[in-house]
Amino acid sequence: MSEIEGQVWQKHHRFMARAFMLAEQAFDEGEVPVGAIVVRNEQIIGKGYNQVQRLNDPTAHAEMIAISAACETMDEKYLSECTLYVTLEPCPMCAGAAVWSKLGGIVFGATDAKAGGCGSVFNISSNKKLNHQAEVIQGVMEAECEHLMKAFFKDRRD
Repeated sequence: MSEIEGQVWQKHHRFMARAFMLAEQAFDEGEVPVGAIVVRNEQIIGKGYNQVQRLNDPTAHAEMIAISAACETMDEKYLSECTLYVTLEPCPMCAGAAVWSKLGGIVFGATDAKAGGCGSVFNISSNKKLNHQAEVIQGVMEAECEHLMKAFFKDRRD
């Protein structure tokens, strides 16, 4: 890995760590532990964590909340110079929101083999039939993100 690649990976790790803190907050509140932030010019402009149970809203995913917050911060509907960091691969709904908001990139931790919208099950984020594609990077803090998800669902089963 070159020095520049190492610096980029460190940046991704730093921002994923912030998203992970939000996922831990979701975990503590009994929500599926997913956290997300939107970054522009090295600044967090939107953040969210799953609040489906709290809000009784099936669309209250971390990514949707973070994208909405970023659009409000920017007073824009498009986030083309922004990157979404999320601890779990976005579902089709959230991948669609990333495309519609024209996010420049999506960086995620753990893959979602049951509902992933960025390559695992569906490939919405990079679908050439849509009017926008986002660059996708996966596997940042993957082990930590997977561990948190497994711990959450293990607690639910026990």
